[in-house]
Amino acid sequence: MTNPNPVSGSPEKEPATEAQAARIAAGNSDRAAPATAPEPQPRPSLGRLFLDNLWAANTVTVTVLALVLAMIVGAILIIVSDPEVLSTYGYLTARPADAITSSWSVVSEAYANLFKGAIYDPAATGWQGALGPISETLTYTAPLAFTGLSVALAFRGGLFNIGAQGQATIGAILSALVGFALPLPSGLHLLVALIAGAVGGAIWGFIPGILKARTGAHEVINTIMLNYVAVYFLAWLIVQNGVQNPNRADAISKPVESSSQLPRLLGDNLRVHAGILLAVLVTWAVAWLLNRSTIGFELRAVGENPSAARTAGISVTRTYVLIMVISGLLAGLGGSNMVLGSTANALTPLVIAQIGFDGIMVSLLGRVKPWGVLLAALLFGALQAGGNRMQSYSGISLELVTVLQALIVIFIAAPALVKAIFQLRAARAARLQTSLAKGW
Repeated sequence: MTNPNPVSGSPEKEPATEAQAARIAAGNSDRAAPATAPEPQPRPSLGRLFLDNLWAANTVTVTVLALVLAMIVGAILIIVSDPEVLSTYGYLTARPADAITSSWSVVSEAYANLFKGAIYDPAATGWQGALGPISETLTYTAPLAFTGLSVALAFRGGLFNIGAQGQATIGAILSALVGFALPLPSGLHLLVALIAGAVGGAIWGFIPGILKARTGAHEVINTIMLNYVAVYFLAWLIVQNGVQNPNRADAISKPVESSSQLPRLLGDNLRVHAGILLAVLVTWAVAWLLNRSTIGFELRAVGENPSAARTAGISVTRTYVLIMVISGLLAGLGGSNMVLGSTANALTPLVIAQIGFDGIMVSLLGRVKPWGVLLAALLFGALQAGGNRMQSYSGISLELVTVLQALIVIFIAAPALVKAIFQLRAARAARLQTSLAKGW
């Protein structure tokens, strides 16, 4: 809008507002002054990068912190389960040192015995005494690695194999039958017994696999029901003539021949056997199968999106059957380890223990990755071996070890909870990647 000039009669602009003047001045100054480069950000120090990486919300950090949380909760349970320690909290306000000292004493003693039973006992004498804890840990690790790989492989293919317990049971049955019924030379006897166990588990995995592929029957229900079939079949079989030990009145089979047993690695006085070497070899084979082979690519494709895999020309039906057969084979090897190794040498109703169900926890802890599963099996084997000593020397119930295992899996399965407790931020991981990308 303009106003006429009273002298010349020409239009005159209104004076600019303060805001407009500020914008004009800023524009003129930008044109007048040369552009300045932004100040360079200082490079983070090595220690800063280490801390950012340590506390970044990645898988390894969450897993480690889940273990820490489980140990903390376990310590609380140890304190609560000890009546003498719990009584000191009755006069906590009067003498708090008593409660703190007694709590620390019982928890430190329990976890010290857990370490001594699983890793190393400083008071042990001789090399066999020093290697005894590791021997026990590896003995428990081997079958757990097989059942954990079984569950993990099915997970990667989009199936939930709850039947590792039954598949391991059938594998143990066939391995034991070959172990005491077939007179074969030493090396051949062991090989045939292991193959029999693998075939037994594969057959028990084939049944839910073909039902899933052909009829759409849910593999969870089928595998759970087959677990019961396998367990009751074992209970019936071991009391039959020709199978039951004639020198025993209880439910136990004939012992397997020494020619079919897995050889011990550290002498007759230590229980660790060649099953742990077989577990490492099979872990490598499963990792290669998943990441390097055509079958593994098809398996992962079906696990990610069956419809897209079918559109790409992959037979989903065949892949489902193959997944369950291989999973059953792995679990069957786990059962063979239980009866051909040094854990047991005959069939009993509890010969498999809980390795099939523990395999589910091992698989979850290992993030359904082969080498992660092996490490998780090693951790669970250490807890089992150390738990035996903790019960004997500290009077702590062995069931507490099972509670620790369950807590670990709970925290692993709830990473958001772990991140919230420790206030982890994914932004720190992004800041680390940005720093590295700038050429640190």
